Amino acid sequence: MEPLELVKLRGLMERTRGRSDVAIGLIDGPIVMNHVDLAASSVREVPGVTNGTCVRPDSAACAHGTFVAGILSAKRGSVAPAICPECTLLVRPIFTEMSQANGDMPSATPEELGQAILDCIDAGACVVNISAALAQPSLKDGRLLDEALGHAAKRGVIVVVAAGNQGTLGSTVITCHPWVLPVVAYDLQGRPMDHSNLGKSIGQRGLGAPGDKVTSLSARDQALTLGGTSAAAPFVTGTIGLLWSEFPQASAADVKLALTRNRSQRRTTVVPPLLNAWVAYQNMKSQQHVEG
Repeated sequence: MEPLELVKLRGLMERTRGRSDVAIGLIDGPIVMNHVDLAASSVREVPGVTNGTCVRPDSAACAHGTFVAGILSAKRGSVAPAICPECTLLVRPIFTEMSQANGDMPSATPEELGQAILDCIDAGACVVNISAALAQPSLKDGRLLDEALGHAAKRGVIVVVAAGNQGTLGSTVITCHPWVLPVVAYDLQGRPMDHSNLGKSIGQRGLGAPGDKVTSLSARDQALTLGGTSAAAPFVTGTIGLLWSEFPQASAADVKLALTRNRSQRRTTVVPPLLNAWVAYQNMKSQQHVEG
């Protein structure tokens, strides 16, 4: 089964391509802004310590950022999933092109992540995608990140975070935060992948998404196939972008509830359920009807 079918996204994608007033913060590497298959008119750079446009297309940071951007904002009909090309993509790089990738998932400090989250919120993001491993925090760094996540909660900005690829059981300072929506990788048979990090908070509040043989844009105008939780997270983020495009009056709590409504079935599992975008859409319809 291919990735979009696995999480029942095609029906929702047929209804909408997204809306420009729905802004997605991409906290990742720089991207190839002028990529032939990127919906470039929908992409904006959020100023930060690193340049949003790739200088070195052969760098790990550029490859990773462009790959994740393609899942969200590639042109429909390209090799990438292209979930919500008409949503506004706010690119806020945290990986420099000189940094080394940690497998398929570069790392960042909690302080860097916290500042990037705040920058995306200030730029108007309603959902933020973080496909990054978290470096070991100091007490101060952890506090700064916690404050940024608290600010996101107050502003109603959903934060989607890759759970990580170390195959560990437990949570980090970010995946255990009650406002964060952690994402684990599932294979194309609908099974959690062995390398995905799991944990109580991940199982209770998170979701699974395709993290096996995901094809998207590369920095050199070719297809790139990667896996892991960094590939899985934007499927959830893109679904949120489409739901908000269809239901612009919905609150962040409404959207999160629609995605994770079957919480009673979770019990104490450390494995989150697989995203079902069409069920989330139906949940949103019923919620908005009741509230209306």
